[in-house]
Amino acid sequence: MVSPAIRVAPSAANRALNLLRTVQYTHPPNCPCHKNPNHHHNHQQTPSLLNHVKRRMSTPVDRSREKEYAFEMAASSIRFGPGATKEVGMDFTNIGAKRVCIVTDSNVAKLDAMKQAVEGLTREGIQFTIFDKVRTEPKDSSIKEAIAFAKPYKPDAFLAVGMRRLCNRHCQTNEPIHRLPRSRLPRLRQRTLRQRPAGRQTPPPLVAVPTTAGTGSETTGTAIFDLVSKKAKTGIAHRNLKPTLGICDPLNTRTMPSAVHAASGLDVLCHSLESWTAIPYNERTPRPTNPINRPAYQGANPISDIFSLAALRSTVKYLPRAVRDPEDHEAQSEMLLAATLAGVGFGNAGVHLCHGMSYPISSQNPGYKHAGYEVDHPIIPHGVSVAVTAPAVFRFTAASNPDRHLAAAEAFGVDISNVKRESAGEVLGAAIAEFLATLGDQPRGLKDLGFKAADLDGLVDGTIPQQRVLMLAPSLSKELEAEKGELRKLLEQSLDY
Repeated sequence: MVSPAIRVAPSAANRALNLLRTVQYTHPPNCPCHKNPNHHHNHQQTPSLLNHVKRRMSTPVDRSREKEYAFEMAASSIRFGPGATKEVGMDFTNIGAKRVCIVTDSNVAKLDAMKQAVEGLTREGIQFTIFDKVRTEPKDSSIKEAIAFAKPYKPDAFLAVGMRRLCNRHCQTNEPIHRLPRSRLPRLRQRTLRQRPAGRQTPPPLVAVPTTAGTGSETTGTAIFDLVSKKAKTGIAHRNLKPTLGICDPLNTRTMPSAVHAASGLDVLCHSLESWTAIPYNERTPRPTNPINRPAYQGANPISDIFSLAALRSTVKYLPRAVRDPEDHEAQSEMLLAATLAGVGFGNAGVHLCHGMSYPISSQNPGYKHAGYEVDHPIIPHGVSVAVTAPAVFRFTAASNPDRHLAAAEAFGVDISNVKRESAGEVLGAAIAEFLATLGDQPRGLKDLGFKAADLDGLVDGTIPQQRVLMLAPSLSKELEAEKGELRKLLEQSLDY
């Protein structure tokens, strides 16, 4: 565990820089020409009819600069409890499914979670087929292979059993969701399903059964994969990608090796930290002209904050225990719950820099293979690729909201009573670095993954396209060249820590 009283002595230059940035973000100057537009006192009010009259409509309103004024709460139905997997067959009967495509990988296919799922479907007399070739850290080729397998079968529902969720709601067709004709969509009878926001189209029901405690994909609307041609991971995000039901059975995570416990738990850690520190929802632009266009990642909001901070505290407490002791079933269960809580938090608020930079880190892997993963190819587990930049990231973002970063440091056990606000980033960065070190068997920077200084420009180029998450990053410049410079500096600082 982290020492309860971390004290950091940054250099004079760093102290001066942190102080200037904190002043910039928390005490903007009175001059309207030089105000910090991101400061919470500088919110632009929605133009009223009176304002339009006063302006006499002399200039058009720039909708792209209008800030958001609302947030939405959306999450999958969640069932949590040991042994809950055995109910999955009845769930498909309840929604009227007749033909189910089970999507999993070759390792999970051998586990008890799959046995329980197959037995449940068989008891209910539901036809099913199994696609067990999902790749750990999937590539775009994995999606194409799954589509080719599932499309001829014409399933009316999907069951995802296992680690990271492939974009399996696209498996029955090559067409994007918004183009699916309603005639090809199943008629759902269960009341809870009818209440789901349909958007323009409603995809087939999906029941997700996680076997790791990390991604929170049982409640999120995001599917991540490696886009090989761009040398970076990317994601598809939409509210309608959220599973119909997530079955979180703590018995299913007991088979995880220690290394997988650690790596998947680090994803929970960064989900929590990033959603807790993302820009506020009412700072996001542009405001949607129709609520159906409001993005899944909205920025930090009062509801997501509750889930994110609770998940952070649980992860700090229980992840080291789950990694150290394979028989600590309480810690394993609490980490599965933390993953789900974090999924609700970041699934509505979003993530930012750690995840944005993690995608090219994983995709441009110079040959690193993380211990404890039974795969025949080099792999940087997602949680590892996310956490490796975390100390640098939260030193950088702290000036945007020192109090929130100090609250995060306190969750790590730091006594913040005498910490100056301009030191928030140094304190939180040090707390994260110490947590990673004490967890054990974690790379101490990009160098341990095999990256060199010469690789940084490629990592920057792979990060820039991730605007889905970068738009939520506090403190990050909106001007391209400045943004590239800031990202490169963060990656330089992450080479070693």
